[in-house]
Amino acid sequence: MSAEVEVLHPGLFTSIQDGGRYGFMQYGVPVSGAMDSFSSKMANLLLNNPEDAAVMEITQMGPKLRFSAATAIAITGAVLSPEVNGKPVENNHVIDINAGDVLQFGRRILGCRAYLAVRGGFQTPEVLKSRSFYEGITSVYRLVKGMKLPYDAEASGELVNSYAAIKQGEHLSAVKVEVLPGPEFDRLISSEAEKLKNSEFTLSKYSDRMGFQLSEVFPNNLEAILTSPVLPGTVQLTPSGKLIVLMRDGQTTGGYPRILQLTERGINIIAQRIPGEKFQFGIKNEVLS
Repeated sequence: MSAEVEVLHPGLFTSIQDGGRYGFMQYGVPVSGAMDSFSSKMANLLLNNPEDAAVMEITQMGPKLRFSAATAIAITGAVLSPEVNGKPVENNHVIDINAGDVLQFGRRILGCRAYLAVRGGFQTPEVLKSRSFYEGITSVYRLVKGMKLPYDAEASGELVNSYAAIKQGEHLSAVKVEVLPGPEFDRLISSEAEKLKNSEFTLSKYSDRMGFQLSEVFPNNLEAILTSPVLPGTVQLTPSGKLIVLMRDGQTTGGYPRILQLTERGINIIAQRIPGEKFQFGIKNEVLS
């Protein structure tokens, strides 16, 4: 039976994301997908969904939603004080939903991005093998008031409501962002490499799904490089000394030195930081070539 979630209020920035849009980077199409892939997958696994099923990504201030038919949901990632019909519910649990129930969010307690999974996954249209919203690829790029998002009310299978099995990720409060040296890392002089390892950096207000700009200025004595492939998690050093961390909607090529590359866990950690928060790079020894 077809069912819908009606968007009564869209929140600050809410979108549908899945495991990503792969196979099209050579055409300049970003990967997209959930910024915090760990939390997204955990929400799906609680409901026995495929781990890359489409979920709702909720940034800092959550939406208000009404369900047209009974289902089950799970919320992971950032703690944004969720409520069903005015009664608080917890992250990392299976939550039963009845027809007409209203889910809304309140005060942000921890983290930046929460993930809402519905049993069977959201059934929004696939474009280029993915349901992930992206401006210019999908017809919409964020939720708007009055939008209706389909889900399968007949999705079935046994659910185990086990908080012990899937606990809140420690990455929500981690201060070390795991990275590898990037292709141009070895061009840094030793004092610059040490500064990268030992300094605190601040996420600036110029941060979104495309990339995070850091507030601090870092010395840049490197020569420009030819336009080269970049990935989610690539850290570029601009001529002005700004560090930019490319995220899930980032471009596929770039001409700035790629001095670091976040691991998948590193991307998940930084995706849960809000502007103004500080962190350090935890640089592992392997050098990318």
